[in-house]
Amino acid sequence: MNLADSMTRAKVLDIDLQKQLRPYMESMVPLPGIYDPDFIAANQGSRANNVIKGTKKEQVEQIIKDIREFKEKNKVDKIVVLWTANTERYSNVCTGLNDTMENLLASVDKNEAEISPSTLYAIACVMEGVPFINGSPQNTFVPGLIDLAIKNNCLIGGDDFKSGQTKMKSVLVDFLVGAGIKPTSIVSYNHLGNNDGMNLSAPQTFRSKEISKSNVVDDMVSSNAILYEPGEHPDHVVVIKYVPYVGDSKRAMDEYTSEIFMGGKNTIVLHNTCEDSLLAAPIILDLVLLAELSTRIQLKAEGEDKFHSFHPVATILSYLTKAPLVPPGTPVVNALAKQRAMLENIMRACVGLAPENNMILEYK
Repeated sequence: MNLADSMTRAKVLDIDLQKQLRPYMESMVPLPGIYDPDFIAANQGSRANNVIKGTKKEQVEQIIKDIREFKEKNKVDKIVVLWTANTERYSNVCTGLNDTMENLLASVDKNEAEISPSTLYAIACVMEGVPFINGSPQNTFVPGLIDLAIKNNCLIGGDDFKSGQTKMKSVLVDFLVGAGIKPTSIVSYNHLGNNDGMNLSAPQTFRSKEISKSNVVDDMVSSNAILYEPGEHPDHVVVIKYVPYVGDSKRAMDEYTSEIFMGGKNTIVLHNTCEDSLLAAPIILDLVLLAELSTRIQLKAEGEDKFHSFHPVATILSYLTKAPLVPPGTPVVNALAKQRAMLENIMRACVGLAPENNMILEYK
């Protein structure tokens, strides 16, 4: 199916705009992709009609070949690959399978079933020195893949686009906890009717999304030891339902219940109607642009002799992702304001400006 027909099937863009775009998109046909029915919902089988055959090693080799041919055909200097395909189920992380670079590559050679399509794409990109971003919630970046990226000094980033409900949650919970208001129950409900919703109707793929959405408040909760005892967390439930009629117009409803002064309760209820794909598309562009930019930034600390690039695990992308991927041993920051401040201060440093700290001491 060409991109013009895909656009018609998706029913996202206005009809008049589709008519204007069709002549430019009819000649664009996606390259074959890796399909493994074990990792996504069974209801996706009818759409899998343009696939790469062969063993997992052969599939990785084909992706590398496609990257090289695309680069040569289009005469581009750099390529960034971003995964916007189906949410996969979580991969099992096992000793001897995917826990180290050597074991992961050996598992590909042995055609081990537990190596997911998204991980195969990531392997191909890292081996080719191409930045790879995971826009879905599954654990594409198993320990062996992170090890491979670090040893090859190749940028990887993710996970899962942060566009609507989760972005609101990362702001609201940060505000509540910072204000001394203790969230005790967070319930998030979604329904949508696009193919993402259809794929997420399967329990194993929904679980990946549930984990991604649920972990977003963890660092904010742990930041206030006065409100929360060690190990204490709010009750947090995430529900996603497939409703074909609403199409790409996702409905998100949230209820936040918090404890306040003198044993009181505070409840905040939000309803958010959002065009799912149209929220995600600009984030895709920003992720690609930011990833490419970060590969050109070098830094050195006082006392260091040589400049070096950022760590291959790109925390700079965290402002745009639900479950930020960070280097081993690095704290995860989900609070949106802190993520944005980090990004702004890096940009200021690039143009020779001091970081903003909001203290404004000269006016105190």
